[in-house]
Amino acid sequence: MVGKQKVYISLGSNVGNRLAMLQKAIFRIHARVGNVLDISSVYENPAVGFQGADFLNAVASVLTPLGPKDLLQALLAIEKEMGRIRMESGGHGPRTLDLDIIYYGSELIQQEDLTIPHPRMAERKFVLKPLADIAPQFYHPGLNRDTRNLLMECRDPSILTKTKFKLFRDRAGLFSQLQFIAIEGNIGAGKTTLSKMIAEDFNAKLVLERFADNPFLPKFYEDPGRFAFPLEMSFLADRYQQFMDDTSQFDLFKNFMVSDYDIFKSLIFAKITLGQEEFNLYRKLFNIMYREVRKPEIYLYLYQNVDRLLENIKRRGRDYEQNIGRDYLEKINRGYLDFLKDHPEQNNLVIDLGELDFVADTNDYEKILGHLEDQVLVKGL
Repeated sequence: MVGKQKVYISLGSNVGNRLAMLQKAIFRIHARVGNVLDISSVYENPAVGFQGADFLNAVASVLTPLGPKDLLQALLAIEKEMGRIRMESGGHGPRTLDLDIIYYGSELIQQEDLTIPHPRMAERKFVLKPLADIAPQFYHPGLNRDTRNLLMECRDPSILTKTKFKLFRDRAGLFSQLQFIAIEGNIGAGKTTLSKMIAEDFNAKLVLERFADNPFLPKFYEDPGRFAFPLEMSFLADRYQQFMDDTSQFDLFKNFMVSDYDIFKSLIFAKITLGQEEFNLYRKLFNIMYREVRKPEIYLYLYQNVDRLLENIKRRGRDYEQNIGRDYLEKINRGYLDFLKDHPEQNNLVIDLGELDFVADTNDYEKILGHLEDQVLVKGL
């Protein structure tokens, strides 16, 4: 077949995180099947034909270069990846994901394992109602009725409820629902690099810590006892000013903000570097400032073991960092983990990097984006 064809695909799920299943399916369809054009509202309805939990259902239109058979195989592969186990008897049952071809253009296809339009679509309100959202005047090539008429004539007694959920054609749309992501981690964990990658790939405003301009940092690594307090105070003042300047208003041409630090790191580092009396004084000032700064909707912490951190620090070659000790990095790791444990109300996402190399390996980068995607979907942001 030459060119591309507009097709309509029904999506349903009644197992697990149903919304996440539908959204991930849309992403895979957009990546592998074709350009997702329109997506209906999401409806909740009882299971039809068997006893089971309620379904979430939607319909999407897609412009695809795939022929009908290849399209079917692509959808079956996506179902299988997402845990769909088809019953050998061919009966109905609970499913993590159900993808059906409703229309393939205006073609009538009758083959042994493929019938288009879907043979039971006119009997299913959970197909017709979302289809009417995006294709109310599309004519069924066999029944010569448009979607609105088919819906009016449908005898399915099921009660559908339109939900508040929204599905997005790609991650850029999903992430644009956020306002602010903070990416944190130990020295050398890769937080700045990841922030830059996400900002570039998803059109986010980038907020970077201006650590390189701090005159006390090289001196601190040479003489921690003498320069710890002025270092932490200068960091706090700079972070506070930057946060108030950069995060108080949004860039209309950007989808959201992503930062390679959160101002709370000031208290984490100060607790490690300062004596008790200095820390008590520092904390009083910090608490006043912290009440005023914007808090992230997602706090993404990149955990990395100390051996890998030392390798990364050596590789990037900043002279003043080369004498950073293992014990100091271990204390920072513990400080961050204690902070996360003490703030369960915060939307925390901890990713153990281990052997991941999200810079050199696109699959590793994809894993991190997948975790971020899950966090958005699970928390319902």
